[in-house]
Amino acid sequence: MKVKFIILGCGSSLGVPRADGSWGKCNPKEKKNYRTRCSALIKSNSKNILIDTSPDLRHQLIKNNITNIDNVIFTHKHGDQIHGINDLRIFSLKNSKKVPVYADNETTKYLNNNFSYCFNDTPGYKAILKLNKIKKKFSFLDKGNLISIKSIPVQHGRIESQSFIINNKCAYVSDANKIYDQDLKFFMNLKYFVIDCLRINKHPSHYNLNEVIGLTKIIRPKKTILTNLHADLDYNYLLKILPKNIIPAYDGMSFYI
Repeated sequence: MKVKFIILGCGSSLGVPRADGSWGKCNPKEKKNYRTRCSALIKSNSKNILIDTSPDLRHQLIKNNITNIDNVIFTHKHGDQIHGINDLRIFSLKNSKKVPVYADNETTKYLNNNFSYCFNDTPGYKAILKLNKIKKKFSFLDKGNLISIKSIPVQHGRIESQSFIINNKCAYVSDANKIYDQDLKFFMNLKYFVIDCLRINKHPSHYNLNEVIGLTKIIRPKKTILTNLHADLDYNYLLKILPKNIIPAYDGMSFYI
């Protein structure tokens, strides 16, 4: 069974360009510098598993011709990963059932406090989502084939975010400034390593460029893909300065795992 991984959005919390029209150091003539907020999709023969509900989710799904969502897994509770959650309503309506979503304890609290109407019936509106606790290891069945996912907490400033390793081939670490030492073994020698790389300068909640390069020398993935890119990281500039096995993401980038 072929499993495709699609980076729906690879931009940081403000996107590129920002809402005020600023492109920062990114060349507006390069289409790959247009970045919506981070989310991704695991796509198999008949299963679509969404990672995070970016505020730009509707645009991302339309652009990539995604017509159904079967499950959603959340990395963490921040708004740039959550606030497109209302766009899941159409998939509940068309399938006449709640969409299963998976989250850790902190994200679950945030969802229940801020989007309770998604999980509980209200007058005139039925609940659209079913909330489940994320596990260290879980899987989704697609016509007899399993999509296996490991959920590994990583440090993201003052909170933890969940990273995901899919089919022991691809890691998705969209928001992090540290992978804990005891967990590095899970990330060794993967085929793809999609990693937070916010900017060139150091940041308290995200990896910067030098930190990512140093990390890849330890875990040695075949291909590293930078995501959560801020407006000071131009696509073509990164291509020029990075080793060949490290490349910047762009919205709509996909590969098979």
